[in-house]
Amino acid sequence: MRTIKTTTGAAIPLDGDLLAIMETLYREVTARSELSRTFEDMTSEINHLIDQMDEGERRAYLLESLFLNTVRYENDKLEAYMKKIAK
Repeated sequence: MRTIKTTTGAAIPLDGDLLAIMETLYREVTARSELSRTFEDMTSEINHLIDQMDEGERRAYLLESLFLNTVRYENDKLEAYMKKIAK
């Protein structure tokens, strides 16, 4: 299995697990900076990771990201609706 590395050297296996990438980003960017990271810090690190992926890997992670974000969006909409009808 292929791995990519963060700018701090943390290895991330490219096994299709988007949460592993997100957890590593949190640990290496957010936690390492004691929660004082900027938008630019995070996007720079994400771009660094994307640059190490081939087209197929980028496509697979985009697919998983869109799926998870759609589920989250649907859950947020449902939660808002449930709060509305509970009033």
